[in-house]
Amino acid sequence: MRAIAPGLFTDEPQPRLVGGRHRDSGRIVFPCPPGNDYEPHPLRRDGTLWSWTIQRYRPKSPPYAGPEAFAPWPVGYVELAGETIVEARLANVAFADVHIGMPLELTFIPLDPAAAEPVMIHAFQPAGARA
Repeated sequence: MRAIAPGLFTDEPQPRLVGGRHRDSGRIVFPCPPGNDYEPHPLRRDGTLWSWTIQRYRPKSPPYAGPEAFAPWPVGYVELAGETIVEARLANVAFADVHIGMPLELTFIPLDPAAAEPVMIHAFQPAGARA
């Protein structure tokens, strides 16, 4: 799996996002900031939908590097209990089924499914869903 950015995912059979734990305060953030104040911290794979919306227009390029053709997608803030809140696309769920408090699990989806060698981005899907 080729990540959209280096160091974003762990290299495990079940990859996790790599956040950063502040060396002095213990505060966890995502992604891990550069420098010496934070140490890499693998985040949990499960969370709860904290808030969400529908992305109804193609994001500005740059930084967006996805396909020209655009279809709306749900995006949410996912609370990883005891760690942090992560912004991510929501995958494998109908717009009408998205609701605050729903249990979610980490998955990975191609940024551009039609690309010859797509890069993968993190997303969350309903717990127990199959990609």
